[in-house]
Amino acid sequence: MIIYSWNVNGYRAVLKKDFRSWLDACGADVVMLQETKAEKSQVSQEDSEPDSFSHHYWNSSKKKKGYSGVACFANPEPLAVNTGLPDPQYRDEGRVLHLEYPDFHLFNIYFPNGQMSDERLEYKMGFYDSFLRHAEELRQTKPIVVGGDFNTAHTEIDLKNPKSNADRSGFLPVERAWIDTFIEHGYVDTFRLFEPGPHHYSWWSYRFNARKNNAGWRIDYFFVSDELKDKVTRAWIEPDVFGSDHCPIGVEIDI
Repeated sequence: MIIYSWNVNGYRAVLKKDFRSWLDACGADVVMLQETKAEKSQVSQEDSEPDSFSHHYWNSSKKKKGYSGVACFANPEPLAVNTGLPDPQYRDEGRVLHLEYPDFHLFNIYFPNGQMSDERLEYKMGFYDSFLRHAEELRQTKPIVVGGDFNTAHTEIDLKNPKSNADRSGFLPVERAWIDTFIEHGYVDTFRLFEPGPHHYSWWSYRFNARKNNAGWRIDYFFVSDELKDKVTRAWIEPDVFGSDHCPIGVEIDI
């Protein structure tokens, strides 16, 4: 199964930037989008239910229109689809789609950004913990695959300028420590199975010619629970695909 994840920074915006050509040609079994910033009803049926995929799922923010939001386009039909985490305080921003397949639970998640305020950082950390608890419960029945924008660069090689960003949310010790904890619970960063080196990023600021200079951050990930590690045959980043301040990432799992 080939799965893509892409924070599109506005679905209606990315549609104007040749997104459909990429989508229809990408060869994925499932495409997971974050930060769609739209309700399904705000997009034409042709684009909200693209005919290159048989099944289409949207979860939009209930709290604020034009904010957050995730979508999944899939060809293999999931056994079940759920939105949100069990904890009600993390259900109203349209951040989660959970597709259950025979071989694993697949999560598409747009994790919160903690830069706005201390309260949002606290919300982000609570969201992280809530997700991990939920994943650990589900993992008792079958493995976990989670992809999306984690909004945290894990190690110094995951961003261009670690020292100057040491006090910025997205690279704070508490955020990085949570990813350490996640890995300690038996979840594997699939990209690092194949590429241990630096200079591989998935997000670039629109300022300072950051993308042209490859001054980016790797904050988009696919993790699998350890039981699936040996089934991962590829994991990659597509920095040459434009349309958003993020680029697509992919994983291929032998099921």
